[in-house]
Amino acid sequence: MNDGAIFLLTDRPDQSGPLESILKTVGHCEVMFGDRKPAFGTKPIAIVSDLTLSRRESIRRLRSLVSIDNRERIPVVCLMRSTSDGALRQARELGATVCLPAYTAPALVAQVIRDQVGAQAERASGVTDRGILRATEALTTLFDGAREGGVVLSAVEAGLIPILAAVRDGGLNRWLDTVWTHDDATYQHCLLVAGVAAQFVNFLHFREEDRQHFVRAALLHDLGKARIPQAILNKPGRLDADEMAIIRTHPVIGYEILRDSGCDDLTLGAVRHHHEMLDGSGYPDGLVGSAISDTVRLLTICDIYAALTERRAYRKPMPVRDALSVLESMDTKLEGRLVQCFGEAMMAVR
Repeated sequence: MNDGAIFLLTDRPDQSGPLESILKTVGHCEVMFGDRKPAFGTKPIAIVSDLTLSRRESIRRLRSLVSIDNRERIPVVCLMRSTSDGALRQARELGATVCLPAYTAPALVAQVIRDQVGAQAERASGVTDRGILRATEALTTLFDGAREGGVVLSAVEAGLIPILAAVRDGGLNRWLDTVWTHDDATYQHCLLVAGVAAQFVNFLHFREEDRQHFVRAALLHDLGKARIPQAILNKPGRLDADEMAIIRTHPVIGYEILRDSGCDDLTLGAVRHHHEMLDGSGYPDGLVGSAISDTVRLLTICDIYAALTERRAYRKPMPVRDALSVLESMDTKLEGRLVQCFGEAMMAVR
């Protein structure tokens, strides 16, 4: 069974023992009643509501767990004290995916949870695969065009919604596990940054238009590497000083390619400046403080985190908490408030 827990919400804990016991045969089960909360960091893979939904407090408790983002991906089984049309409609509005009578045998409830979680996993895998496919197609078209002298920006649009949907519905971990099988290091990195960016803006509840804009910038940020020699990009070891100097030309190359293709100013700025640092130590323009836009500040954090946690031939990926510690230590280079928000977004990953 997936990582996480089955959340059993109840207002009759004295009667929940048999249901809790059999749900534990499916996966870890967290029983919540009154103000009791799950263990810190525990995320639901399914929710079983054994609540009287005619009570305002019960509605509040269920609604607090079934957020808008969760409704499409986490199975919610409501055990109904009343099965009237009004009660069933209310349960659906609260996010129920299955409604069962309250007297349903615990074994049947457990089987429904197994079926629901299994079906959700298959859907998540499918949406992740579609997202990777669309994004890879977009990158291939863009990089091929950049090598040949120009890009068709419409190519990237087809990848934006599938990426956001894949990370939202399939989870960032599933996205990363799939991306890490990609054999092109540059494509892999762009897909990693795009996935991390999608997790960040989904977590922050950006407007849909802004989410797409940010993921667009993430996909395009390393386009300049299309004109960097493959021998440097795919070198199995660390780059020497001369090779690093060549690599550092990619932001300006990408900027010039996109500028000539009619790209918007915000994306152009993100592509040119994603290696700038608040203290002026970045490149290519040595920008300082307020000269660096919010979009660039966000993208730089995503880019560094992806570089720290990606798999390379010469080193193992850095664990999440260690990578977040590195970001936190860069307090003169990155905006601390955004790093903190980013850390919260990454710790919410499933």
